[in-house]
Amino acid sequence: MPSRRLLPRPVQATLVTVAVAAVSLHAGASGRLVGAAPIAPELRLTASTYLCTGYSGCRDAGYSDAGYGAVSNRMYWRMYSGHNCTNYAAYRMIKAGMPAERPWSGSGNASNWGHAMADITDDVPAVGAIAWWDRNVPGAGSAGHVAYVEKVVSADEIIISEDSWSGDFHWRRLTRDGRGWPTGFIHFIDRKSVVNTIQPRIEGTPEVDQQLVATTGRWQQRVEGYVFQWYAGTTPIAGATRSRFTPTADQVGQPLSVSVTARKTGYEDGVAVSTATPTVAAGTLTLDTPPVLSGEGQVGQVVTMTPGGWAPAPAAVTVRWKADGVLLKGQTGRTLTLTKALVGATITATEVAKRDGYTAGTTATANAVGPVVQGVVEVVTPFSMAGEALLGSALGVTDGAVSPSDATLTYTWLRDGAEIPGATEAGYRPTLEDVGRELTLRITASKPDYRSLTRTFEFGVIRTASTTTVTPKPRRHAVVLGIRVAAPGTAPGGRLTVTVGKQTLTADVVDGFARVLVTGLTSGTRRAVVEYAGDGVALPSRDAVSFRVR
Repeated sequence: MPSRRLLPRPVQATLVTVAVAAVSLHAGASGRLVGAAPIAPELRLTASTYLCTGYSGCRDAGYSDAGYGAVSNRMYWRMYSGHNCTNYAAYRMIKAGMPAERPWSGSGNASNWGHAMADITDDVPAVGAIAWWDRNVPGAGSAGHVAYVEKVVSADEIIISEDSWSGDFHWRRLTRDGRGWPTGFIHFIDRKSVVNTIQPRIEGTPEVDQQLVATTGRWQQRVEGYVFQWYAGTTPIAGATRSRFTPTADQVGQPLSVSVTARKTGYEDGVAVSTATPTVAAGTLTLDTPPVLSGEGQVGQVVTMTPGGWAPAPAAVTVRWKADGVLLKGQTGRTLTLTKALVGATITATEVAKRDGYTAGTTATANAVGPVVQGVVEVVTPFSMAGEALLGSALGVTDGAVSPSDATLTYTWLRDGAEIPGATEAGYRPTLEDVGRELTLRITASKPDYRSLTRTFEFGVIRTASTTTVTPKPRRHAVVLGIRVAAPGTAPGGRLTVTVGKQTLTADVVDGFARVLVTGLTSGTRRAVVEYAGDGVALPSRDAVSFRVR
């Protein structure tokens, strides 16, 4: 049981607004108690609420008289029978297991109960205790008053049952903030309560859609079960009666707490309340994938924004369209039709995602569209390639035409992908520097406020003509052929074939030279034919030579 402060103690009186019946009791000549007349109404003010009246009326309303109505004609602890606060209180104590003899000698007036039993009287309410009012305090007359504590809602709120001399049987709810709170509580034979030793706590971050978990705390007894109730501020949250609770938008800006009721057979329920959390914060919308713009940046075309991926999913999404960073007023849908007023501007968009209980999520699109153009330059007559990819041959394109016809054509020649300085005409003659390189022509057709057109023409690797020269050196029954292959702009490689009579031999050309030995020749005049196959840059060539074998 919690520590108690023993009485007598000063009585704290506060202003109240509800009247309640209270009676004074005094001792008769026999030592029994008789009831005095009710105290004046102006002295009967207290913060109380009647829950029921009368033995049968209370039973019908679900409030028990513990059987007293049927045996109220008997006296208990030598108190007068019938409607009498002390007789009813004595009956409840005997029914709870106390002896039939009054546990103290002397006056049985209600005002004396707390003084006679001062060693077990304090200011802590408990179920089964006797609520006691001293004489002439708010809520009692000159002989005091006693009642039975049926329920302890909190340290400042209790429910009592009582009977009154010249009155009737009642159940009442009392709160400490009014005049008429009991002077003290006499603990003859209280029902034991489950006692909390470590208060419950709330684990987790108080944020929308973030689950919180309430611990049960620790209790002095071995508890058989728990009941939870979550509160937003001081208001219980409907249906929030489990150990886990996930805040919603309804709780944003309010602190949360949880009460834990611990239950054990034979014990009064124990109730403990957690420390309140900080106020519940709005949730955060998390962006998984950014929004994307699609569509052509051309007047008359429609640009569409595909929303981003948010977690959790937003309830609504709006779009803020911008042209060169300037907000386009009135444009909040997912599409934007491009007008002439937007020519030259780059179009971007910002997505605003909203969900109840969450801070709005704002993000820009992953890409932009534009600058917006009036139209697109198009080819109306295809271009044709002209010329052969040979050293000195004229290359170019012919017959091409674009729309609009006043679009400007720009020519750029490239050698192995790099621009050739000064080569900006429609035609071009390959030079020695181009031999063995790939030539490409890039044509760009452009007009202000129009999207440019680019076409590329690949002429391939520039080749060059070759010449083959054979120099024979006869030997006895053999000949050595020295072969030179020459080509402008390159040192030829590849293979060649030598034919002498019925013999055919092959050889590799390295840096334009080859050497071939032909043996098994009979003496006399012979003829050698050399055919060079080319290497992809140097073109094929041939030579023939006569010689005399010794």
